[in-house]
Amino acid sequence: MQNGPINLYSAKQVRELERLAISLQGITSFDLMMRAGSAVYSCISHRCSQMQSIAFFCGSGNNAGDGYIVARLAILAKLKVTVYSLVDPESLSGDALLAYRQYQEVQGDIILFQPEQIINADVIIDALFGIGLSRPITGLYAQAIALINGAVSQVIAIDIPSGIHADTGCVMACAVKADCTISFVALKQGLLAGQAVDYCGDIVYDSLAVPEAAFMQIKPAVVRVIKAVMPPRDRYSHKGHYGHVLIIGGDHGYTGAARLAGEAALRMGAGLVSVATRAEHAAFMSLSRPELMCHGVESPEQLAMLLEKASVVVIGPGLGQSDWAKMLFNKTLSAGKPMIIDADALNLLAKTPIANPHWILTPHPGEAARLLNCTTAEIERDRFASVAAMQAQYDGIALLKGAGTLIASTNDCAISTTGNPGMATGGMGDVLTGVIAGLVAQGLSLKEAAQQGAYHHGLAADGAVAKKGARGLLASDLMPYLRIWSL
Repeated sequence: MQNGPINLYSAKQVRELERLAISLQGITSFDLMMRAGSAVYSCISHRCSQMQSIAFFCGSGNNAGDGYIVARLAILAKLKVTVYSLVDPESLSGDALLAYRQYQEVQGDIILFQPEQIINADVIIDALFGIGLSRPITGLYAQAIALINGAVSQVIAIDIPSGIHADTGCVMACAVKADCTISFVALKQGLLAGQAVDYCGDIVYDSLAVPEAAFMQIKPAVVRVIKAVMPPRDRYSHKGHYGHVLIIGGDHGYTGAARLAGEAALRMGAGLVSVATRAEHAAFMSLSRPELMCHGVESPEQLAMLLEKASVVVIGPGLGQSDWAKMLFNKTLSAGKPMIIDADALNLLAKTPIANPHWILTPHPGEAARLLNCTTAEIERDRFASVAAMQAQYDGIALLKGAGTLIASTNDCAISTTGNPGMATGGMGDVLTGVIAGLVAQGLSLKEAAQQGAYHHGLAADGAVAKKGARGLLASDLMPYLRIWSL
């Protein structure tokens, strides 16, 4: 999602925003529900203008109330409407019951859901669960979701696809796969992260006219990264004005990682890039990319000379975990330079954890699990909590790679939503590390470089797959697009 709100909120914050809207505007919670129903109907009328029939799946809470309001509007528009209720609608309470009563007034039909039912409708509206879901879905609800996902109809989710956790983006055992999700009041942070990206479809946002005064009272939980424009270069500038990146890595069998990181730093605009690698690799690496200054390094003293000249240091791409790697790692940590720690350097750090305010850590979920001494499944269960925990323990900036890359600093968390499945291939992380280093070299803060690096890295990948598709994308395919997007 490249458009829409920049600020994202937790489920608890959204409920508070609703309370503030009701208080500030002097309206009722049912008035807000009516706005939500109208917003959904307006969206589906525009998106599915040729529809003639709609099937609604309604649960037991306020999300069902939204569904009944939309169903009533559809009946008034002379559409064929069928509501499948997972509960006896007479058991509803509060606003949901009031919405159901209004639906009854227009002679709306209700069918109690049975798993063997055949759904024949142009559009299916998911109104089973809202943002309050906190337990895995089982039983009749799971069967309803399976039926929805097996239909050929357009599927529209009200507020959030049922089964998606609003705060984490995780699937709670099963979830509706929507073609479109209409999110109300504020955009929920879980919609853009983790598994949710495969379930939400197109995301449409409607604030329901919640006043700006309400938003001003609540700090967003997460901020979506947007593109920042690099300032133009002065005509009299030279390479010394744009920083010197030092890439450390490329042990036996892993030269490509350091090579990719080095070229990515150059493509993002770094003035100079040096590579400290195995002595037997240096000449070979320079042949394939002569703009890289490659040095064979086998002792701390040789590395010290390169560290002294560097404005930012990358350690980890192809580093390995040999004695040579440990020697380079320990020497780098004592240099006092801004650093990007990646790949095997993260694994070395996990064995002897320390904190440093002057680095960026860039783990994938497996590396993050080692840093936090937990399992990969625990990392993925709540990526927001995981990246915050890494930042708290290790200081600096923590960047957790994945669908919806998260970037945590001391006081906030950001999410980058660029990128595509083609990036699930070796070398992509090395390119990201080089991209970030190139931005730090040009004067961006660690926080800015991590955020913009993740954004431009994904944007370059999106450009690279635009004509040929995602499958078969190579990390090196991003290089021309990095140059375009960094202009």
